[in-house]
Amino acid sequence: MYERLGSPEGELAIAQAVVYLATAPKSIAVYRGFNAAHRAARRTGSLMPPAHILNAPTRLMKNLGYGKDYQYDPDTTDGFSGADYFPDDMDRETYYQPTGNGYEAQISERLRHWAALRRQHRNPEG
Repeated sequence: MYERLGSPEGELAIAQAVVYLATAPKSIAVYRGFNAAHRAARRTGSLMPPAHILNAPTRLMKNLGYGKDYQYDPDTTDGFSGADYFPDDMDRETYYQPTGNGYEAQISERLRHWAALRRQHRNPEG
């Protein structure tokens, strides 16, 4: 950004970002979630992403199942596919557990909504 804007606009844009971040509400839940995700990464190592989210630019990759049955969220009826993006050798985990304070209460409700949609997509019969 700074390279494109130059001086003094570049410094002003950086100052805007610094002030925004400095005054943004902080959350212990983000800190805890980040640490939990970091521990999981150390525990599981470098597992491959599931094949359905990988691009298949070659015939070999397509034959290996890359991109098979991929669902693009905006193309789904409710804008949420419920797809699992965790590696096949790893259970789905929840790292960020928002508090009930401030905006995190709204985030918590959104996460509950997505969890309900995910259950619905996995078990459409009810």
